Amino acid sequence: MTAYIARRVLLMFPTLLGILLVSFVVVQFAPGGPVERVIAQMSGADTGASRATGASSGGDFGSRSRPGAGADAVNSKYRGAQGLDPAFIKNLEKQFGFDKPAPERFLLMVWNYARFDFGKSYFRDTSVVQLIKEKLPVSMSLGIWMMLISYLISIPLGIRKAVRDGSRFDTWTSAIIIIGFAIPGFLFAILLIILFAGGSFWSIFPLRGLTSDGWSEFPWYWKIIDYFWHITLPLIAMGLSAFATTTLLTKNSFLDEIRKQYVMTARAKAGAPSRRRVIAGFPGAFIGAFFSGALLIETIFSLDGLGLLGFESVLNRDYPVVFGTLFIFSLLGLVVGLISDLAYMWVDPRIDFEAREV
Repeated sequence: MTAYIARRVLLMFPTLLGILLVSFVVVQFAPGGPVERVIAQMSGADTGASRATGASSGGDFGSRSRPGAGADAVNSKYRGAQGLDPAFIKNLEKQFGFDKPAPERFLLMVWNYARFDFGKSYFRDTSVVQLIKEKLPVSMSLGIWMMLISYLISIPLGIRKAVRDGSRFDTWTSAIIIIGFAIPGFLFAILLIILFAGGSFWSIFPLRGLTSDGWSEFPWYWKIIDYFWHITLPLIAMGLSAFATTTLLTKNSFLDEIRKQYVMTARAKAGAPSRRRVIAGFPGAFIGAFFSGALLIETIFSLDGLGLLGFESVLNRDYPVVFGTLFIFSLLGLVVGLISDLAYMWVDPRIDFEAREV
């Protein structure tokens, strides 16, 4: 087991390096960039996420005057740079680090990330780590509640379906689950807004945010009510597909176990191995619940979490935030994958990782 863990840990390094390399190469060929972003802001042509969301995306550049109107920048490699002083463009490149060759920039990024130095946002006056700390509570709030509700409903339902496999109850619930799984979460979110958030019918739930204005001044009991009032629709929209997936996985897991010979001869212990298998999958579900499907849901309901942060960072070409969050979440995914494997071994000693190639 020690050798297996050591191999898995060592494989994390080339995996992370490969993820960063592929992402870095893709970014090099993507149109636009932070320099062009600043040029667009100076020319008034910026229509990206920062303008739409009111983020402070101009940094120190928005306050600079247009230098040297007579300077010729026609041959500049940046679109919209005509009329700008080439020296000013070079200064922008230097401030964003684009004055160095791409291989050197990549190696510098890898060296910094190895020391968990993710730098500062291009367009926000704060570090990447601080940004993640600010947005993480919103995504954690959604993820934890979605996971708890999904597990509390899906596991009992999945067990019931396994015990009554082939019955009318199993058939009807399977039809409902498949329909729920087939409906995209963002489309269901829009439907909920139309029906219950003042779209065209009832105005029962709020449209945006996790709390109302002045929430800090509410009595403690009203804070709780207001919080759940805001989170109801996002949770329903996010949990639809997760509910379906967890239910079917639970059913199949129990079917695999209750049909085995040792279960037939020891019926009293039939539920134990299956319950443990569900528990073993908990670490992955715990982390995945924070981020899966959050981007569109947070955008639709104007929830200032990690999903919305990632969306804005990509549109704004805020590469430190994009690569920093990618590295952190990839590392978390690899670590949680290892923990899940160890949990499976703990609940089912028949699994032998030492005899398995990584």
